[in-house]
Amino acid sequence: MKIILLNPPHTAIGSRIPGEHLPPLGLLSVGGPLIDDGHTVCLVDADRELLTIEEMVSTILTNAPDVLMLGHSGSGSVHSTVLKICQKIKEYQPQLIIIYGGVHPTYHWDEIMLEAPAIDIIVRGEGEKTTRELVRALEVGQTLSEVAGIVFRENGRTQATPPAKVIDQLDQFRVGWELIDHKDYSYWGGKRAVVVQFSRGCPYLCSYCGQRGFWSKWRHRDPQKFAQELGRLYREEGVELINFADELPTGSRKAWKTFLEALIAEDVPLLLVGSTRAGDIVRDKDILHLYKQAGVVRFLLGIETYNETTLAHIRKGASMSEDREAIQLLRKHGIISMATYVLGFHEERDIDYWHSYRHLLSYDPDQVQLLYATPHRWTPFYESVEHRRVVQKDTTKWDYKHQVLEAENVPVWRVFMWFKTIEVLMQARPRVLYRMLFHPEARYRHAMRWYTQIGRKVWFHELFEFLFKTRIEKNGPALSALMGTAFTKREYSMASKGQRTAGTIPIMNASDH
Repeated sequence: MKIILLNPPHTAIGSRIPGEHLPPLGLLSVGGPLIDDGHTVCLVDADRELLTIEEMVSTILTNAPDVLMLGHSGSGSVHSTVLKICQKIKEYQPQLIIIYGGVHPTYHWDEIMLEAPAIDIIVRGEGEKTTRELVRALEVGQTLSEVAGIVFRENGRTQATPPAKVIDQLDQFRVGWELIDHKDYSYWGGKRAVVVQFSRGCPYLCSYCGQRGFWSKWRHRDPQKFAQELGRLYREEGVELINFADELPTGSRKAWKTFLEALIAEDVPLLLVGSTRAGDIVRDKDILHLYKQAGVVRFLLGIETYNETTLAHIRKGASMSEDREAIQLLRKHGIISMATYVLGFHEERDIDYWHSYRHLLSYDPDQVQLLYATPHRWTPFYESVEHRRVVQKDTTKWDYKHQVLEAENVPVWRVFMWFKTIEVLMQARPRVLYRMLFHPEARYRHAMRWYTQIGRKVWFHELFEFLFKTRIEKNGPALSALMGTAFTKREYSMASKGQRTAGTIPIMNASDH
């Protein structure tokens, strides 16, 4: 069959300002197994090419596919765009089979099937195995009820099949790197870059996370095979930077250490960036030299809040002393620390924003990223804030960079000013400027300068947008009235019995992949 994978355009600021783009890993991961099955597959990256809906429709119709698959890593905020694209395509090609996948449709499948007749099938959960079986069924005319992990219509009624089994052996499916031209994708100031996953899932219970239930449980790839793949990408494709999409790549110390050693043996000058937990950095204090030698240049750490009560409420499972020690350890080894901090977990007062600034100052991270609490309907956090008013009804702006929930004691404009002021004060600290200009390592200085340049552009863009484009709801509806009541019970709905492992990290044997 002829299949087009469409990466729809995203409205998020981060997708536009830097002028650089990373490959859509989810679609490439689905594409690899389909190519191996003999299908003709191509990627249309409308996000990178800044295609209008009309241009997307024209491109798709020109290629005349049998199947169109859509998905996006930011599937909640891009969902309304997906609906417009599908509707327009079906106006011109009603027989085209449209398949939609990602985190948002995994949980909102019943609503989507009611509101979007242009979407024929939804893939819920991980896509590699399910899309492979789905396309095989479409090709031979097999009944779709035999394909696990999908939603479809039959005789005008929505049918949902049982969840597909979680993919335990991640190496059994390959990423379809041949679907992209690597020179089209860059990050970190023009460095050829890719997004990868060493692991999937997270065992921790952060109440606001929209990812953990989607992956059901934590597992990882074969460390040595993964290192070999990264080495090949450098040698054959000129890839310079690896951006980890994992929630917790360091989850297993043994597996992560094996990967670092294998990548060091590959002897390739890659730069590695990603996110992890401060606790894992503290745990690995004796092997952080391996992080450095393998090419780790920055790790993002979720600090989230200064308030211990709030940390307990959102079930972060971290301590402030651990956060502070992790930042110090990374600095000792010449690795950049980026601290993310979230405003809006509780209804703050002005003094809370001041405490937040002082708290971040005491941590002394190299970089900071401020975010707004953004509720996902399938998470416990959503359930805890259903009563709060919404100040931004446009869901395309529910991207963590726009305030969504009202702070009862502080008007929106003042929350915004605190947000932007804290960013400036943190990034303009003399010690940060000193590191950016005089740090002994060139790659450290480059990373600091690049982030500062991007941050300056984003800062002014956000200020202009807020002043002249953003529409704030002065007496907005309660969250539950706008979006509906929580369906927290769906969070792990894709996990078969016995597959959920939240709260623990399994001990990995040498043969475990």
